[in-house]
Amino acid sequence: MAQSRPKSTPKKEAPRAWQRMLSGRRLDLLDPSPFDIEIEDIAHGLARVARWNGQTIGDHAFSVAQHSCVVEEIAVHIKPDLEIKWRLAALLHDASEYVIGDMISPFKAALGVNYKAFEARLEGAIHLRFGLPPRNPGNIKKLIKQADRACAYFEATQLAGFSRSESLGFFGRPPVGYDLKIEPLSASAAQQLYLDRFTALTQAL
Repeated sequence: MAQSRPKSTPKKEAPRAWQRMLSGRRLDLLDPSPFDIEIEDIAHGLARVARWNGQTIGDHAFSVAQHSCVVEEIAVHIKPDLEIKWRLAALLHDASEYVIGDMISPFKAALGVNYKAFEARLEGAIHLRFGLPPRNPGNIKKLIKQADRACAYFEATQLAGFSRSESLGFFGRPPVGYDLKIEPLSASAAQQLYLDRFTALTQAL
């Protein structure tokens, strides 16, 4: 008696792993290409991503776009002779969040290495798109991290309900001679601020 052939299982389509941007670009999230990255998409996205998961006071969230502009400013305060390209790197330090959002540090740690590898690939593509090395040198990475923590100190105490002592414990003391009064901007204003700063830095390169 002839055996019947087993029915072939239909192939499942791979899940969509790209995102269409408002510019019309289609960004492959697993293998991002610098050619599919546009500063307008980054600025638009970051201006609508809230720091602290939106748990801040005020009528507007404090956006990653506005945060990034402050971090660049603090980095220059710490190192006034900082080269323009590294100022641009400071501005772009959270640019990957236009795709993946702003995850708080404890959640990043919980997700582990795979998340970090994904973030690193996207950051590398963004850097290449705008003429920067795929990875920042160690000293620049350290400087940007210092500026980032200083900005977080002001955000935590002024917007996110942390006491000064809590903020000092988590983020350390801000650089000597630098002070900041945060006024969260609307999404459209933060987007324009980010684009204006990007334009000023790239024109100065």
